[in-house]
Amino acid sequence: MAEIRKVIIDAGHGGAEPGAVYNGRQEKNDTLQLAFDLGSALERRGIRALYTRVNDVYDSPYDKAAIGNNSDADYFISIHRNAMPVPGTASGIENLVYSDSGTAGRLGQNIGDELAAVGWTDLGVKERPGLVVLRKTEMPAVLVEAGFIDNEKDNEFFDANLAATADAIADGILKTFEEEEAAAGGEAGELPGYYMVQTGVYRIRRNADTELAELAARGFPAFLTENNGLFYVRAGAYRRLENAVAVEQSLRRLGYGTVIVGA
Repeated sequence: MAEIRKVIIDAGHGGAEPGAVYNGRQEKNDTLQLAFDLGSALERRGIRALYTRVNDVYDSPYDKAAIGNNSDADYFISIHRNAMPVPGTASGIENLVYSDSGTAGRLGQNIGDELAAVGWTDLGVKERPGLVVLRKTEMPAVLVEAGFIDNEKDNEFFDANLAATADAIADGILKTFEEEEAAAGGEAGELPGYYMVQTGVYRIRRNADTELAELAARGFPAFLTENNGLFYVRAGAYRRLENAVAVEQSLRRLGYGTVIVGA
């Protein structure tokens, strides 16, 4: 994985290709709106957000996969809205993957679990190997179908819970990062071969969350790990010691008590 956790967000469709349309509502607009909210939610969690599009333009699925592959991102998240041949006959979210095994499958499951926790009906993780943005991307990729655009109740829930939906997807992504990093070795959340700048250790989660939010607001790539009941707040993970030292010095000037830990 890259030194800083990165996710590229693909707002489905765009430009002359509106996607699914229902009563004047266009999928391309909903996906861009959710993409921006998701990007903000990821940045608050210390994850850098990148985008395949930031306005109403069209790029082919092959173009989007190429943009993702050139981004150096760890994960590719494509945002869509679902639709049925007969409007109003289905409801809920589902996560599409090339294969439901490995990191992509785990990522899809974690996102689905978090979306279910905020009130969406989770229709599960489904394999769609024919989709270009899943087949041609070189990193783990998930296509999130964020409710059915032809279902009025799903649209009402989407509009009323846009921020919560973005936060849920971001939490699923963060959980996957932490699981992957823990599985790679070392204590939970550590990246083997990296220098991490630690700013605090807490027994109470909310205290750690407060510092995490403060660091993120200051622009640091902060993240939270847990081990043996303790919560560790860290402001970056770097391959090169000098990069970690530079960040540590910046944090010390701001009044943080820091330590560099290696894994």
